[in-house]
Amino acid sequence: MVRFHHVSVSVADLDAQRRWYADALGFTEVVEQFEVPEAGVRTAVVQTGGGTRIELIERAGSTRPETFADPVDVLRVQGYGHWALEVDDLDATYARLTGAGARAVWPPADAVRPGARFGYVKDLEGNLIELIQPA
Repeated sequence: MVRFHHVSVSVADLDAQRRWYADALGFTEVVEQFEVPEAGVRTAVVQTGGGTRIELIERAGSTRPETFADPVDVLRVQGYGHWALEVDDLDATYARLTGAGARAVWPPADAVRPGARFGYVKDLEGNLIELIQPA
């Protein structure tokens, strides 16, 4: 059996990103933290009350090689482009996140699946997040 465990995001400011993901999306439970001082690495795995996890990893001196405007732009390169969260109320979640500093990318819209909706935001550091409200 295979189940989703977590997604990992390299960040510039671990403390700021932890606060934002906790305040904006409810990733308040710290599952694991560790440091590798010789590599300048700090990490935290945090999760929501529902068990969704994200690992935030900060490495001193890391850089973002490229910035993407939206989900179509990210397809110019191979690899991971975004991660998606299922939400109960897309409009409320989108408004809450943009109110908490997320950058609006694609406003809530109808999805391909009838009755489903989606939208995209970027977190404080520009990482792309898709929000999906199922049918």
